[in-house]
Amino acid sequence: MSGPGTGPEPGPAHAARSARTTGRTPGGTAYTLHGTGGQPVVLVAGAGGTGRIWEHHQVPALTAAGRRVVTFDHGPAPAGSAACGPAPTGAAELAAVLAELLTTLELPPCPLVGHSLGALAVQELLLTDPHRASGALLTATRGRSDAVGEALARAEAAAAGAGTRLPPEYEAFVRLVQNLSPRTLADEGAAAEWLDLFEMAALTGGSAAYRPGPPVPDRLADYGRIAVPVLVVGFADDVLAPAPLSREVAAAIPGARYAELPDTGHLGFLERPEAFNTVLLDFLATLAPTDPGVSRVP
Repeated sequence: MSGPGTGPEPGPAHAARSARTTGRTPGGTAYTLHGTGGQPVVLVAGAGGTGRIWEHHQVPALTAAGRRVVTFDHGPAPAGSAACGPAPTGAAELAAVLAELLTTLELPPCPLVGHSLGALAVQELLLTDPHRASGALLTATRGRSDAVGEALARAEAAAAGAGTRLPPEYEAFVRLVQNLSPRTLADEGAAAEWLDLFEMAALTGGSAAYRPGPPVPDRLADYGRIAVPVLVVGFADDVLAPAPLSREVAAAIPGARYAELPDTGHLGFLERPEAFNTVLLDFLATLAPTDPGVSRVP
């Protein structure tokens, strides 16, 4: 993984693109606005719910392209905090959180980018509030459950019910093989770096382990009502949201396109960020421009 801080020192233009404004919705959802001016794009994280997951690779690429980016947290509230309720566990719940965020920021119809549970939530919003989006990029998604996904959900529900918690070292290993491609696992340096990150998340309680959500219903027939431009991106080696299930979503949405990135697991947007960002920026360039005012929030 490439790290920040390489290349020339940031100048005034970079500083403007990197400007940050934070706030909370009336419901307590913490959000961050990145960059100044430009057309907005909203990034919706998967289970675990931290908006920071986009900040290392996607936010810099989007702000450099002149976009203003909205990220937000929908994970568990910090210990001792009364500002946020329980984390949304299902797509419909997260879609309601996303709708409140869009309303709070008074955003025009804008592109929505969702990963995993975040993609499922965007798919729900495209059915219930289609006027809020000018387009959507959905990645590591599905329109129905499958045998492997159901088995994992049962296993995590059983572990949660039993109060079982894996040692951080073992949890890190499980997350490693669940989320990354064989190509990354074969790179000893990269695998060691990822293990460190997953272990740190496990130690700090920042992983999404054993927070089972409701079963994923079969919504493929309903997706025939989605009318905005959609690009579905599958990750070729994804074991949590297998690429064929993402391809089914694209086939169910009228006019949707499908792209598949090789050598990528469930976290493909972090594993191969350059390839993902190219697909993302190319898709955004195909959408008709909307009102560039991102928000009336200072």
